[in-house]
Amino acid sequence: MPAFSRPFADCPDAALRPVAGVLTDIDDTLTHEGAIEPEALRALADLRAAGLPVIAITGRPMGWSEPFACDWPIDAIVAENGAVALFVEGGHLRTEYAQDEATRVHNAKRLAAAAQRVQREVPGATLARDSAGRVTDIAIDHSEFAQLSAERIDAVVAIMREQGMNATVSSIHVNGWFGSHDKRSGAQWIVRRLLGREVEAERDRWVYVGDSTNDQLMFAHYPLSVGVANLMRFAEQLTVWPAWITQAERGRGFAELTERLLAVRSAVR
Repeated sequence: MPAFSRPFADCPDAALRPVAGVLTDIDDTLTHEGAIEPEALRALADLRAAGLPVIAITGRPMGWSEPFACDWPIDAIVAENGAVALFVEGGHLRTEYAQDEATRVHNAKRLAAAAQRVQREVPGATLARDSAGRVTDIAIDHSEFAQLSAERIDAVVAIMREQGMNATVSSIHVNGWFGSHDKRSGAQWIVRRLLGREVEAERDRWVYVGDSTNDQLMFAHYPLSVGVANLMRFAEQLTVWPAWITQAERGRGFAELTERLLAVRSAVR
């Protein structure tokens, strides 16, 4: 991976022509202050009209994701960092889990204990306001409605990992969970479930779009990885950069990518 990202405008047409689908983060990639930006919503509609599948993969909870899985022109949302898939099938919203029910029940007690420890030991640490909709993880707010310093964010991550959890830092939350699932496994699962395809066999034909340090796993894995411009806020924390970066931020950056991608595809028809 490059030590820094190249401008998306310089991405060769030849890399974009064979694109088979788009995987994208949600917060601060499609949204601004929690609401999807109009440019991003139009871009999603344009991708659907062009026949390109779009799957959102997010740390947001199942409950938060449900209305958007129904209302946005996307194929699915994989929520809670690969744990829960939501998609419309036969006119109805379906919810499927990476873990069985017994595992989820067992982990619920462990998640509650970890959340209590974090709040007890890290001054100012509070559960994210969307926590009521979470079923497989916990989220500590660091930038959405509360503010934590970098040192306290690091302390939250350290406690989660001491508890045996996976921990990632998004643009707004610190997420922690038990299990082997992550954004990459979530992408593999949902592409196979919905499209009957193996994304690993064609990962150079899928675009991944993100904005934060918790997207680094996907940046490393997908050759056509793209950061929206506000990724630069995390420049000092990044160890893995996407291949490309847009000029515009958030939803406007996603729209910039979409416009270029669709222009390249239409030029060969």
